[in-house]
Amino acid sequence: MENLNLDSYTYNLPDERIARFPAEPRDSSKLLIYKDLETKEERFSNLVNHLPEKSFLIFNNTKVIPARLFFRKETGAIIEIFLLNPVEPSNIVSQVMESTQTCTWACMIGNKKKWKNEVLSSEFRVLNSELDFSAELVDFEKNFVKFSWKTKNSTNHKNPINPSSFAEIVREFGKIPLPPYLNREANQKDTEAYQTVYSQNDGAVAAPTAGLHFTEKIFGDLKEKNIKYDFLTLHVGAGTFQPIKVQNVVEHTMHSEQIVFSKQFIINLLENIDFVIPVGTTSLRSLESLYWFGVKLYNETSEKRFFIEKLFPYKNHHFLLTAKESLQEIINFMEENNLEEIIGETEIFIFPGYQFKICKGIITNFHQPQSTLILLIAALVGNNWKNIYDFALKNDFRFLSYGDSSLLIP
Repeated sequence: MENLNLDSYTYNLPDERIARFPAEPRDSSKLLIYKDLETKEERFSNLVNHLPEKSFLIFNNTKVIPARLFFRKETGAIIEIFLLNPVEPSNIVSQVMESTQTCTWACMIGNKKKWKNEVLSSEFRVLNSELDFSAELVDFEKNFVKFSWKTKNSTNHKNPINPSSFAEIVREFGKIPLPPYLNREANQKDTEAYQTVYSQNDGAVAAPTAGLHFTEKIFGDLKEKNIKYDFLTLHVGAGTFQPIKVQNVVEHTMHSEQIVFSKQFIINLLENIDFVIPVGTTSLRSLESLYWFGVKLYNETSEKRFFIEKLFPYKNHHFLLTAKESLQEIINFMEENNLEEIIGETEIFIFPGYQFKICKGIITNFHQPQSTLILLIAALVGNNWKNIYDFALKNDFRFLSYGDSSLLIP
């Protein structure tokens, strides 16, 4: 595998071009269209007029959780705990979010040096109950934090409420984790703005931002044009913001993220495989990972676990399954094992040289220089990514999470 030089995937992004706040309304943002090797400017509200016939859009319906938790010590010191991924009672996000007494997460910890062996605690109200909520650092090296909570009292003794779930706890106690490059604290508007209108499954610590532009009107336009779509779930991790720090980008350590596919989704995908357009890089990574899981099953490896390590596609490119064949392998596997959904992990790393198996294009925002996401875009459109970004910079497009959008069809 050839070396890829990080310096080849950079560009000058002036600070003033980073969108600090979202466009209002959501679909009023600009839309760059790259199609048939031509680039032009549009409004996102007109997206449906530029989608090819038989387009099948794939959305990521993960929901951002208020993953920043702040505890004040008796000394007055503030400890910030940033949720990354669950450890106990399960590593499956959906299950842990429904925990009602305790759970343990791998975290990032701010001001960790001031957190000794004591249990941190806080009291606050959820619905009609007062709660004691505590955090204990149970593994100093791995940053594993055990959370526990119990009801102090209920304002309605005749009808005591069920114990609060962890999802309810963080909604009340936590703060929305805006991307670090926005360089500001989240406000009340961000609670709604940094969430897609179709978000459903709690578990992400960053929004699938390509979807932020979609409104109910856009979905109505899709139906009117008979453009089909469906939803998968990838819980976006903090690693999506992790900078590449090695000159040969292939050596970059990719983060792992959890993905969930229903059997019905895979059947729908198989029936509409001709022109699949993911909304966002998370949807794209999920779909391409799904293909490689089918290859794993076809290869009859003893390991049937859905885990795609970062270079698996490059080491197994000789398996020339079509997308249909791969998806059928997965459907067969699910039927044989009476599975209605599969939950997996992927750390797939898509960079120039990758051969796309399912995706024919992408709807996506504009990404940071020298990021894994720029590499993904370069893999899709080749060196034309530079011309696309030059066009966006010269035409006053807004960049990054709250910025404008693009439809890229190579």
